Amino acid sequence: MIFAAGLGTRLKPLTDNMPKALVPLAGKSLLQWQVEKLMQAGIRDIIVNIHHKGEMIIDAIQTHHGWGANITVSDEREKLLDTGGGVMKVKRECDSERLLVCNVDILSNIDLTQLMQTAGPQNTLVVSERPTQRYLCFDEDGFLCGWTNIATGQLRGKDGRHLAYSGMAILQSSINKYLSMVAAEKGDVFGLVDVYLKAAECGEKIKAYIPANYRMMDVGKYDQLAQAEEFAQQLI
Repeated sequence: MIFAAGLGTRLKPLTDNMPKALVPLAGKSLLQWQVEKLMQAGIRDIIVNIHHKGEMIIDAIQTHHGWGANITVSDEREKLLDTGGGVMKVKRECDSERLLVCNVDILSNIDLTQLMQTAGPQNTLVVSERPTQRYLCFDEDGFLCGWTNIATGQLRGKDGRHLAYSGMAILQSSINKYLSMVAAEKGDVFGLVDVYLKAAECGEKIKAYIPANYRMMDVGKYDQLAQAEEFAQQLI
């Protein structure tokens, strides 16, 4: 599942006229980059959620015949559900034992085949040691135990090794009950990090995966587009 429903406010003024998913880099839209990355790993059944200017994403998918993939649209144009709510909507509509989720605006050199092989039957979060303010915390065995904001000192759960979430995860069917638990507390709009923390609190094993020689970039800000263009060229 590709999260493509964001408002793209940090990419204004580009996103005044197009959805973030269609912002071009090195001759391809962000959405095309993600679809092709998934297809390289043999993933052809892809779900894309939409909200802001979602009709343009639908038109692009149809015009390009899904770039060779079988793409299903999860329509959030009436209400933006955040990542957790978006996954729950998809889980209600399709029965999948394992779901790989990723953000449309993060480019990386990750080997998805290796990720899936390493994850096996466990819920797995792609993380890195990049500096940030908000970290997931992992215990000495590499399993999620908490979350912290080092700028404010806020801690949820237990402290541990600080690793930055990279917006990509493999979610097994065991995560479904925690989606429901968080939805019962927060309604239908909630983030996946809340789900991860609820699962860890209840004893679910969620492991960290740090890709070898990992390079990634969050294409999130307008003034970083030139740098993102250069990064995308290196991935070709």
